[in-house]
Amino acid sequence: MHGLFNRAIQCFLRDTYGPGLWQTVARRSHVGIEGFETMLTYDPALTETVLAAAVGELDRPRETVLEDLGTYLVSHPNVEALRRLLRFGGAGYVEFLHSLEDLPDRARLALPDLDMPAIELTDQGGGRFRLRVHGMIAGIGHVVVGLLRAMADDYGALVLLDYLGEDGGAEIIAIELLDGRFTAGRRFELALKAG
Repeated sequence: MHGLFNRAIQCFLRDTYGPGLWQTVARRSHVGIEGFETMLTYDPALTETVLAAAVGELDRPRETVLEDLGTYLVSHPNVEALRRLLRFGGAGYVEFLHSLEDLPDRARLALPDLDMPAIELTDQGGGRFRLRVHGMIAGIGHVVVGLLRAMADDYGALVLLDYLGEDGGAEIIAIELLDGRFTAGRRFELALKAG
C-alpha cells in the first residue's frame, strides 16, 4: 500500500479527532507516533490494522469511518491539493463524474507507483449513474461515497448516493443527480493565488 493512502488515514484521524487519538491508534497498531512516510510502500495488512484500531477507538462502523475519510480528503483545508485536482475534472458535477475514470492515470503522472482504485462510470441517463470501484482495500467504495458527497457540496449539486455493495470484485455506487445547480457551491479558481 502506498504511504500516501496511509498518511491520509493518519492525517484524517489527527486533524478530525486530535493527536491523542492518532497516538492511541499508532500504539495499538504498532506504528511509530510519527506515522507514515508518504513516498514509502507498506504492507496492506498494516493499513487494515490501522483502520481496525481507528474503528475500535472511535466505536463507529468501519463504513462510516471510511466515508468520513473520503469527505475529509476533499473538504479539509490541509488537503486542498486533492480538491483542486478533482475540480480540474470539469466545470460541473456531471463533467466531474465523467473525469473519474481518468483520475488514476492523472495521479500516476505525478506518482508512478501510486495505488489507485480502478473506476468505471456508467451513465444510465436521466441523471443516474453507476460507479464501479475496484481495488486497494475492502470498503474503498465507502471512501469514494464520502468523496462524491463532498464534491457534490463543492459543486453545489444535490445528489443521492447509495452504496450498493460488491459485484464481481467491484464495489458499486449508485448516483442520482437531482439538481446540478442546487446551491452556489464552494469558490474555485483555476489559478492559485500568490503568497
